[in-house]
Formats: sequence, structure tokens, C-alpha cells
Amino acid sequence: MVEIKNVKMKKILFLGLTFPDVKKNTHLYTDLIHEFHNQGHDVLVIAPDEEGRKSSELVIESGIQILRVPTLALFGGNKIVKGLSNILLSHQYKRAFKKHKIAIDFDLILIPTPPITLIDFAAWIKKKSKAKLYLILRDIFPQNAVDLKMMSNGGFIYNYFRKKEIKLYKQSDRIGCMSPANIDFVTKHNPEVDTSKLHLLPNWEKIHELPKDLNETAMREKYGLKDKMIAIFGGNIGLPQRVENIIQLAQASQELEDLVFFIVGRGTERERIKIMAEEMGLKNVILKGNLPRQDYNDVLAIADIGLISLNQDFSIPNFPSKVNAYYCFKKPVLASVDVNTDFGIIQEQIQSGFYSNAGDIESFKSNLLKLYNSKDLRTTLGQNGYMYMKNNLSPEQAYNTIINSFTA
Repeated sequence: MVEIKNVKMKKILFLGLTFPDVKKNTHLYTDLIHEFHNQGHDVLVIAPDEEGRKSSELVIESGIQILRVPTLALFGGNKIVKGLSNILLSHQYKRAFKKHKIAIDFDLILIPTPPITLIDFAAWIKKKSKAKLYLILRDIFPQNAVDLKMMSNGGFIYNYFRKKEIKLYKQSDRIGCMSPANIDFVTKHNPEVDTSKLHLLPNWEKIHELPKDLNETAMREKYGLKDKMIAIFGGNIGLPQRVENIIQLAQASQELEDLVFFIVGRGTERERIKIMAEEMGLKNVILKGNLPRQDYNDVLAIADIGLISLNQDFSIPNFPSKVNAYYCFKKPVLASVDVNTDFGIIQEQIQSGFYSNAGDIESFKSNLLKLYNSKDLRTTLGQNGYMYMKNNLSPEQAYNTIINSFTA
């Protein structure tokens, strides 16, 4: 077992909204929890069931103990079911936890947002075990729902979730924020929060090796990419992403006959985006559902530009985690973002790409042409992003930030 520098943080509890088996898929939380495991911590994950179980079950997946809990549908287009599922989640986790008679002797509780509703269960565990609570703040809710006009400010539903948010900040001993703008937003809109709790915890990801046996010709043939320059977008296609920005850019770039916009993902807005592209008669847009992980990585490896899009209505500063995949595969970043995020500013600071304000298609295209016209520029920016990720955004660095926040 790896020696743990801070023995006071021996037993770790992670409460997640999603936690796939790493044999099938990975994301930033699987990377982080496996880092805790590899550092010698005793970790328990509580997460939704993904195998159709009828009752909760304690399992071991790739060396990690996980309490799998059946829940209602947490994702999808039905907003009422999704909202109810999130509200019930804390109760379902607590009931399963008690059923399996798990010892309440944790030293550290990790809770990410979304969702904020798990705070009730987390606070109960904290009180019983005297554990420290670390909030991984990736989503500022309910304000993001207000921004997207999914909820009215000051209404009953808003007030319910706002009370949960206030409790979340109060109960948390440390709060890891994605960017400086996130810290500023929380401080400005929650003056009661002790600012000493707040610090930077940028999105992290394990660096994956580039495909070594990639048959580029076959991959291009398979997805209609022969002799094409590829601008790729991969991820959720919902209101927060406002993929219309990319469709409008594609419409404005039809004279670039060798350029294709390859959009991969699912989400509540996917069908509408598909219809929009069809009605515009765009031949330079390819829209795909979720690809097999290896295929997606192969297409990303041969792509030329990584696309980011955010809804212009956001008042909260989002920071898309998908950019780490672009860094990892050495792709320059082309972003269309709201005016409140510092995402674009940071890209230009680290010289990994360009950004424009969402809705400004002229500027978006101008930045596209910079990348389109210079392979050397694309290579340089992609390498800069890769080095930034390697030096700053590893799971080990995220782990150290969390642990050191309690020892500094």
C-alpha cells in the first residue's frame, strides 16, 4: 500500500451523480477516485446503478468499492422526472447506506455538483463521523437553470434549491472552484461564505496515449471524412452548450469546401440541431450520436480543431471540461462563449486557442480562419494546450490540491 502522507484522511466517501465502471468508460471523477485509491486511501463510492439492479448492492469495480443504488432516470429530456430524481437521490443513498450497515467512520467526504441535493445525506454523514466535507464545485445551481429559463428567479422551486445551495456552502469545509471567475461569482453572490474555504481546483483528466495503430484512411472512410479538415465538437448537446453557435459558423463557412464540422453527442437539443442543419441545407455538418470510445478517440486524433460552445445567456462562469480532451490530443481550441466566463481568456493566456463572444459569428469565423489557414499555428496551439494539461491538470495534481487544502 502506498504510504499516506496525511493519515487523518484515510477513509474517503465519494457521493456521485454518475460513476461508470472504468472498464467501460472514464471521466474526471473516476480518474480522481482511482488516484485516491492508488495513493493508499480506503475509498467508498456511492453512485447510481447502471446495470438495471432491483435493489442496492455493494460491489468491487476495478478495485474500488461502490454502493450501487437504483434510482429514477437522472438524465434525459423529461425535466419533471429528472428534477424529482435529483430530489429523491439523497434519501435513496441514505436508505441504501443504512441497509448495508456501513460503518460511519469516514475522514473525508467528497461531493461534486451537480447535484446539490446530496448535501442532506452528506451533512448527515459529516455529523455522525466528524468528517471533513470537500465540495467539488462544477455547477452553480439553481442560477444556471434561471439563466437558461428553465426556472424563474424567486419562485417556489428556485427558493427550494437555493436553500440547498446555501446549506451546501455552509456545510463544506473546503470548496474547489474551476476558475478565478467561479471564486468571484460565489463570493459576490454568497457574502456569508467564508472566503478562506474557496480555492482553485481546475478540471483534471488523465492523459491518454494517442492511438498507435490508427488506420486513418479507414476511419475517414467510415465517417465521411475523406480529404477533409475536421473541426470536432464532442459532448452533451443541450441548452448550456448552445450548439446553434457552431451550426451558424458552419453556415457562414460553406465556401471552405474541405472543412467539415463533426458534432458528436446526445442531449435535449440534439434533434432540434439536426433539423436546423437540415433546413439550412448544410453539407459541411456531420451529426453523430455517441460513438464507441475508441472511434471517438480515433476521430479526435485526426481532427484539426476542437470546438467549444456555451450559451450566451449564462451569468455564471462555466468552464467546459471537454477542453481537456482537446488538450490531451493536442488540438487547438476554437470557442464561442458567454461574456461572464473566463474560459476564453484563459485559453488565450496559455496560448491554446481563440475565443469570441457567443452570437458574434463574424468574430467566430475570423478565429476559425486563423486556424484554417495555418497548420503551424494549429500545431503550436495544440502543443501548448497539451503541455498546460500535463503540467497542471493531472488527477494527481487535483488529488494534491484537495488533500493539501486541509494541511496548509
